[in-house]
Formats: sequence, C-alpha cells, structure tokens
Amino acid sequence: MNPSSEKQYHQNFANLLRDLGENPDREGLLKTPSRWLDSMKFLTSGYKLDMKKLINDAVFNEGGEDMVIVRDIEVYSVCEHHVLPFFGTCHVGYIPRGKVVGLSKIPRIVDAFCRRLQVQERLTHDISKALEEALNPQGVGVVVEAYHMCMMMRGVEKQRSYTVTSSMRGVFSKMETRSEFLSLINSPKQHRF
Repeated sequence: MNPSSEKQYHQNFANLLRDLGENPDREGLLKTPSRWLDSMKFLTSGYKLDMKKLINDAVFNEGGEDMVIVRDIEVYSVCEHHVLPFFGTCHVGYIPRGKVVGLSKIPRIVDAFCRRLQVQERLTHDISKALEEALNPQGVGVVVEAYHMCMMMRGVEKQRSYTVTSSMRGVFSKMETRSEFLSLINSPKQHRF
C-alpha cells in the first residue's frame, strides 16, 4: 500500500469516527486509524497467500489409507456482512491416496482462509477444496463450529448459539466414513501430557 492511499484510509476512518459522534483528535483515538488499518491488513492477509507456496514441499508419498484427523484447530475470522469477528474450532480429516501432507500445513491452510472477509459456509468449503486439490485424497471432511459476534453483540443477541458447517468430499460422502469422522472429532479429548 502506498503512503498516499494509507493517508487517505486514515482520513476516511477519522471521518467515520466523527460521523459516529466521536472526536478522532482525543488522546485515546489519535492512533486508532493506524491501528485499525494494521489490524485489517493482518486479518485479510489470506488473500495474498498462495496455497502451493504455503504447502511448499510438505506433501509426501505414503502408502497408508487410514484416516488422518487434525481436530480442534482454532478459528478466528471476520464476517463479510458486518465486519465483526467469528471464532471457534475446525476439524479436518482426510483419507490418503498415496500422499500425505505435513500436519502443520493443515492449520496453516485453515488460517489462510480465515484471514479473509468470510462466511462460515465458504470457509468450510474452501478448506476442503484446498486439501482435495493438494492431495487428491480418497476423501476430505471438514467441520467448523463457530460463534458469531454479529449474532451475539447485535441483531438477535443470542450468546449461546453457534453455527456448525460441514463439507464432505469423496468417500466422506458415504455414511460409514462420515459417521467415523464425526464420532472421532466428537470423542472426549484424552490429553496425556
């Protein structure tokens, strides 16, 4: 972003604060336009990420065909409708077809799609599609459970309701595989450390 457009964003944000009845020149708000811009750059940094570069050389030939699951991946994103946060967890599973991906790459893929203006439905779909394209597995399952501040702070103001979305591809569309995946991600955690 060039300095002149950055200056324009600061001015626009200061004007917005004035329109809301605030004084952008008071001490607590003097640096808010800069902090807001820095925050939005970070929260939308996923647009600049290339999945192939993100996965890099972390795809390995492996003969196993057993289900691989990374569960309870933290999710923090911003709703594109109200520009308010939503947060929760993501569970990702796949059944390899001769290739596996380094486990740390799965949360990185999740983060790449979270760091965009999002809707939870698209987020879930994008994660499963990215894994499918990277690995060509027998199937992929993704479940996202999230609380939405647009429902909690405004609108219906329901603090305990959360949204669950799923994307099941390939063999995960079959009831037996789907049931095994859902059973495993919902089983009690057994931390041993």
